[in-house]
Amino acid sequence: MYQELIDKKYKISVTGLGYVGLPLALVLARKFSVIGFDISAERVEMMMNGIDPSKELEPEAFEGTDIIFTANYEDLKDAHFHIVAVPTPVSEQKVPDLTPVLSASKSVGKILKPGDYVIYESTVYPGCTEEDCVPVLEEMSGLTFGKDFKVGYSPERINPGDKEHTVEKILKIVSGNDEESAEEISKVYGEVITAGIYKAASIKVAEAAKVIENTQRDLNIALMNELAIIFDRMDIDTKAVLEAAGTKWNFLKFYPGLVGGHCIGVDPYYLLHKAKHLGYNPQVITSGRRINDEMPDFIAKRLVQMLIKDGKNPSECKVLMKGITFKENVADIRNSKVADLARELMNFSINVHITDPHANPNEVAHEYKLGMVDQLSDNYDAVIVAVSHNEYKDLDNQYFKSIMNGSPILVDLKGIYDFRNDNGLKYWRL
Repeated sequence: MYQELIDKKYKISVTGLGYVGLPLALVLARKFSVIGFDISAERVEMMMNGIDPSKELEPEAFEGTDIIFTANYEDLKDAHFHIVAVPTPVSEQKVPDLTPVLSASKSVGKILKPGDYVIYESTVYPGCTEEDCVPVLEEMSGLTFGKDFKVGYSPERINPGDKEHTVEKILKIVSGNDEESAEEISKVYGEVITAGIYKAASIKVAEAAKVIENTQRDLNIALMNELAIIFDRMDIDTKAVLEAAGTKWNFLKFYPGLVGGHCIGVDPYYLLHKAKHLGYNPQVITSGRRINDEMPDFIAKRLVQMLIKDGKNPSECKVLMKGITFKENVADIRNSKVADLARELMNFSINVHITDPHANPNEVAHEYKLGMVDQLSDNYDAVIVAVSHNEYKDLDNQYFKSIMNGSPILVDLKGIYDFRNDNGLKYWRL
């Protein structure tokens, strides 16, 4: 397989051209012939014109690549090495939604040929590739797994907004259903991943490694959030405590905050789902998820307390929310806990204004039924800096006072500033 691909006798297909699939497809297309498939014809049209719909890549990333973009799954039949990089979200009930990955499996299965490879990059629970996806491939193709086609798993490690740790600079875990497939898959990825390849012992090991990466981070942030709640009651500055504790060489430097997005706030539910299916009810992972999911409620109530202490009626207050994307310097709003915070404030009848230099107002309206303001007022009762976009980092206390009324409150969720000694500004951070 590898030799035919490097000689461009065979092609690679990448299904799902989002923040994971597109960078990978373009990197591969510098060494191989690639077919990029996405179900959105609108997104495909943008990519054909050298535009990344996710706003992560510059036009230069498309230059010098051997790639064809398409919204027609039948074009995948010209490829022999198929990579699936579609989202794996959870439902409103926090149950894994395998619809995208199973739909992609159907599309690939319809064009699968004897000798083909299928590699999944989507984050799933251990066993999903072989137990859920492979049967779909067999059913749609009429082929037999292991005999007619091979399967691998190579978890994505893209970090949106990170211009330093790009796809080729991150160590890549790979796995295959047998030694031969694992070796061939390793060689293909090894052509473009300069950081190196780690060959996992099995597909399930690779799946488990990915899902615990973000579960570990989720739990560490949950601990910081719980500490922030405790220290707030003690009137102790959490950031100051973490800076002091961080002087010890083996202290892990995590910080409190809203945990959203489509990785840390989602992946643990895949492991929880599988564990419960096996008859085990995880305690630590569940507790961490509950703490992080409840942070918008805690922050909203804390601000309401501050407003009431100032003698204000929350229903008559106006609050500005700066930032609604799930993390800094990205346009992605999926699973943004900032939206949850906005709704929590609205439950107190607070008038919430939202602004963000990166978010698309139409996407925010469609996803969350929330509007964004074009012009800021100068009489806000409070301002919440919810996302640490670069555009916000140099703002000073005079700026915040200029857009608030006579009793200004600044809520700094990311700990960007330190205005604790400004008597004219009530400053609070996690």
